[in-house]
Formats: sequence, C-alpha cells, structure tokens
Amino acid sequence: MEPRYDPAVEKKIYDSWEQSGYFDPDVCVEKGVTASDAEPFCVVLPPPNVTGVLHIGHAYEDTLQDIVVRHARMRGMRTLWIPGTDHAAIATQAKVEKEILKVEKKSRRDLGREEFLRRVNEFAQVSHDTIVQQIKRLGASLDWTREAYTLDEKRNLGVRTAFKKMYDLGLIYRASRVVNWDPKGQTVISDDEVQHEERTTKLYTFRYDKNFPIPVATTRLETKFGDTAVAVHPDDKRYAEYVGKTYHADFCGVPLTIRVIADPTVEKDFGTGALGVTPAHSIVDWEIAQRHDLAIPVSIINLYGKMINVPKPFEGETTATARAMVADELKKRNLIEKEEDVKQNVSIAERTGAIIEPLPALQWFVDVDKQFKQNNGHTTTLKALMREAVESGGTTIVPERFEKIYFHWIDNLRDWCISRQIWFGHRIPVWYRERNGVQETHVDIDPPKDDGWEQDPDTLDTWFSSGLWPFSTLGWPDKTKDLEIYFPNSFMDPGYEILQLWVARMILMSGVIMEDVPFRKVLIHGIVRDSKGEKFSKSKGNGIDPLLLADKYGADALRMTLVIGAAPGNDVKFDEQRVKGYRNFSTKIWNIARFIQMNKPEGFADDVDAGAAKHIAAREEIKELAALKAEVTKHIDDFEFHLAAEKLYHYVWHTLADKIIEQEKKTLAGGTDAEKSESYALLEHLLLGSLTMLHPFMPFITEEIYQIFRPGKMLMVEQW
Repeated sequence: MEPRYDPAVEKKIYDSWEQSGYFDPDVCVEKGVTASDAEPFCVVLPPPNVTGVLHIGHAYEDTLQDIVVRHARMRGMRTLWIPGTDHAAIATQAKVEKEILKVEKKSRRDLGREEFLRRVNEFAQVSHDTIVQQIKRLGASLDWTREAYTLDEKRNLGVRTAFKKMYDLGLIYRASRVVNWDPKGQTVISDDEVQHEERTTKLYTFRYDKNFPIPVATTRLETKFGDTAVAVHPDDKRYAEYVGKTYHADFCGVPLTIRVIADPTVEKDFGTGALGVTPAHSIVDWEIAQRHDLAIPVSIINLYGKMINVPKPFEGETTATARAMVADELKKRNLIEKEEDVKQNVSIAERTGAIIEPLPALQWFVDVDKQFKQNNGHTTTLKALMREAVESGGTTIVPERFEKIYFHWIDNLRDWCISRQIWFGHRIPVWYRERNGVQETHVDIDPPKDDGWEQDPDTLDTWFSSGLWPFSTLGWPDKTKDLEIYFPNSFMDPGYEILQLWVARMILMSGVIMEDVPFRKVLIHGIVRDSKGEKFSKSKGNGIDPLLLADKYGADALRMTLVIGAAPGNDVKFDEQRVKGYRNFSTKIWNIARFIQMNKPEGFADDVDAGAAKHIAAREEIKELAALKAEVTKHIDDFEFHLAAEKLYHYVWHTLADKIIEQEKKTLAGGTDAEKSESYALLEHLLLGSLTMLHPFMPFITEEIYQIFRPGKMLMVEQW
C-alpha cells in the first residue's frame, strides 16, 4: 500500500463500479451476486433541476440515499436506484430568458417558440451533463442504464396518459377562477410555490362613503374598487343588525353595491372585524363569494399589475401608486378613521421575486374534492386518497412529526391549478377549434387527425409530471417488468421543504393512476446550513461547492461530515473544519490497513475465512464486532445514520486502532509463527468487518482497501 491515501483514486474506483455493471440489479442476478428471487428494493432519485449545478444540499440528500441503497445491495436485495433530472419548467425558462435578454436584448417572443425552446433544451443538456458527473463524483451508486428525464418522450407519454385518465374521471376541468398571478413571470403559479416575506405596511380603517355604517380595515385600498360585500363573523354582535342588508356607496367616484354577509372565516379581532370582500382579487374572498352567491365583478388589476376599469386618475397606475392615491382621496373625504403600521406576510413569486396578484383567469385545475370511482369500485376523492395512504400505514413518514404537517396541508388544500403560461414544459394535451360558431374541445393522448385544430398554448405545472416519477421511471404507462417488480418504491428521501410540493403530489398521482401508494417509507431530511445556521445563498456569499471539497478532502470525508450529527428531519450545520477532521479519519483507516498488511505473515492464505477459523472465533473482539454490526444494522434500518456512523468512527479509531492493534503489536513483532498468524487473522477479520460496515458511508476508501486485501472481489456486492 502507498504511504498515504490519495482521493484522486476515487474516479478510478467509480469507473470500476460502473464497468462491473453491479449498479444494475439485473446484472447482479446474472452474475450470481443477487438471488433471482431476492426481495426487491427500489429508490428513485429526487431529480435535481437542470438549472445549474449540484449544491451541498444535493450532496447531503444523495449521501443519505446511497447509504440506504448500498446497505440493501450488500444484504442481498434486488436493489435498484434510478437516476434522473427535472426540467424545472419555470426556473429553467426564467434562467434562459434572463441570459438572452442580458446578452442579446431580446425576449422569447422575439425568438419565437421553436427557436426559444431549442435554446432552453441546449442549456438544459449542458446542465444535465454537469450534474451527472457531479453525482458520480460523490459516489452515488445509481443505475445509469435506466436514467430518466421529466421531459423526455417516455415521460411525456406518461403525462399525456395521466392527463387523459384524470380528465375522463372528471378530476381535471377548465374554469375561470382566481389564481396566483406572477406579473413579472407572466404566469400562474401554485399555492405551494408562493413564498411569504414579512414586510411593514399600512393598515387603513375607512368607510366607503359617509353613509356606509360599517368601518372596514384593509392593507390594500386599491382593490376596494372591486368590493361587492362586507363580511363579518356570525357571532359578532356589533354588526348583527346590518347582516343581510345591501348598501349603495360612492367609493372615490365609483358606485359600489355592498351586501353585508356573515361568514365564519372572518377574524373578529383583526382590524374592525369587518372584511371588505373583493372576489376578483383574493382567493379567500373568491371562496366567500362562492359560498354567498356574490357576483364576481370585472378585474380592476391587469396581468402586469396595473389598474384597469377604474376612474381616470387611477387608470394605468401600479397597485402601489394607486394605493397611495386612494388613501389621499379618502383623507380628502374624511373617510380614513385610522392608519397604523403593521407587519404583513406579502406573497412573493418564488422564481421572480414579484409580488403575487390574485386575478381571475381561465385555467386548468385538478379537483381535489370531487367524488370518483376507482377500478376496484371504491368511491373516493383525491384528498381522501392522500389521507388514507398515510393513515393506513401504506406509506410511513419519518420522523413522525411531519405527518401532522402533511395532514394539515391536505385539510387546507384547494383545487390545484396545473396550467402555466410558459413555453418550456409538457404542452397541455388539449386541442380547440371553432365550427359553425361553436367551440369544440379535443382531449386525448394524441392530437386529432382532422384539420383546423389548435393545441392549448399553455404547459403543465412541473409538479404534475414529477408527481408521476415513482412509476413513470419504471416504464409506465407500459406494463414493464420493472414496474411489476419495483412498484411501489421502497424508499424516498426528500427535504421537508418539498413535503407538500412533491411528496404529497406523488401520493396523489399514484393514488389515482396506480391505485396504490408510490413508496413504502419517506425519510424527511433537513436543510444544510452554514456554520452559523444560516441558509446558503449567492447574495450572502456563503455558498460551498461540494465538488471542490470532495477533490480537496475526498468524497468520503465530505459524506461523513454531512451524516454525523444530522438527526432525521433536523437541519445540518456545515463547517469545512469538520471535513478536514474526517479526512484525518480516512487517513487513520488507511494507516490501520497499511499496518495490518505490512504485518501479514508469509504464507498466510487469503482464501481462508479468518473469521471462521476456530482459533479466533471465540475471541472477545470477534463477539464485540458482531454486536456492533447488529447495532449498526438496526440504526440504518431506523434511518439513524448519524448514530451508525458515529459508532463506526469511534470503534475504528478508539477500539480497533487505539486498543486492539496496540495489544497485538507485541505478538506480531515477537510471537511464534502460529501466534503471529492468529494475531494477523484477528486484525484482518476486524478490518474487513469494519470496512464492510463503513462501506455505505465511505464507499471509496473502503472499496480500495478491500480490493487490496481481497483481489478480484468487489466490496459493494459483498455480503453485509
């Protein structure tokens, strides 16, 4: 062995794994390292977005999955880990649009749909190639022969098939409803993609005019041109005499007809306890309007966040400017009763940073409350399916505390808007034409064969296609062998920030399409933060490139840093100093192995199973190793990777190196030949046993050392 372990060897090791074919469970069966009737174990990689490169969070997530996958493979399971990438429609399109505007001063419409999509696909391909190399660099044992992409033709067929099935079940419909509109990105976004930013704003208490009996509180004066009602709580005695009455008011020159209604969703203690209902510009108000059969007025804010259908002074102004103008006009009329600064959660578009404008728009939706009949004759709703999947134990969420978050999300779930006004993504499989003044609609997997049809210009929400990921990656909608063997998946490992965005939608889509859960267990992990506990971001300049760290200290050291100290579901504080510490651990393992190899007696037979030899089988050290293996196995099964890794670290450094090797040195130096053989057999057995247990955590150095001691064998498929 060389005097020092060089992490540069890691690429050679990964190449040898790939060349062996053992990442493919079919090859493992063919070569006899896995039994043909072995229990299947399947994981699909949460697909990284093709918008850039891997970050430290990806490195953490991939490490956790690789531990589970390598452990299952070494235990003889028919183990499949499927790689893939996500087209991340809005994010990828926005990135390319920004670059084209910066370099060429052109918009996507200047280029046209075809040329623009060519540019986006070109960018996505370059990003994909980079990401794949980075995933490999970290040691992820994925079956690259089965790689998938959310926008490839196989997945596109799956998306069209799922849309058609859900449409035929009455679960997908088109309607005009209030949606979250991003005026900068010029597209709808879903409720779960709206971020909230706390800002200080003005809360105004006002009356529509001098004769209106109820004072109303709002932070958005500019929307009051669109009010149709004032809502109060049914138990609020202050306003009981007004409920059911209709008033006519002159609001800044605009005649309004306001009905006073009682609704239990109104907060009695907020403001005056009276809510001005603006059905066209608030999702909550839209729902109130539906419950009370209120008329939906015309929009007063357009797609660019400018005022429309209002008197001349306000027409064409931004909402912020119009708000100040309305406040001034109300003050002139002595209609402002109170003005105060309050903290408010402002809705922000995640990708563009624009303030969301709720607007009514004709869009495609998934109905989460509609009753439908499954193939098995069971009548249910999508909400009920999602709840039942976890309540029944079909899918287990770990840690358990995240189940409450999941159920809370289901309880508050609205119909899911799935159409997006962007070009990059899965085009909605719906075609329209007009015949004799009648609008015809064609919904199918394939386009209509006759003339005159135009496809819907919108694309589908990215989460619609990635919701199919657990089974589309296995070949669905075809009835493949992989689908038969590996569905439902065994395990999923997402971060808690996408529990609602992705995990819930996979359960939803799997429930309706496959009539089964998508996976058996979900391990929710936390976010990797810097050493101060802050999020990594470009603006803070605290970003860390996991690949640079892997090259500098070795991927094994990086993996151990991410795992040790990271309890399930908790955030991880990352410090480069700790990576240096685990590089020292790699060096320690190498030195232990080198010392043992240097003391190998002449003529000692490698093909003899030293652990089974009678003369060491009864030694206390052998029993101690077996007990450790039982503990480590249980920790991995319970997803307590941090505890398993900590115990292995302490055993190798403080027990094997500090105690056992030290006690055997005298025998190795001056014992009889038989004593030397026994001592060496003990140390080799303890070393190989330690390498086996460490392999899921530190695959590179363990594989390198193992093959030095067992030439021609590969640790990644040795028995656990």
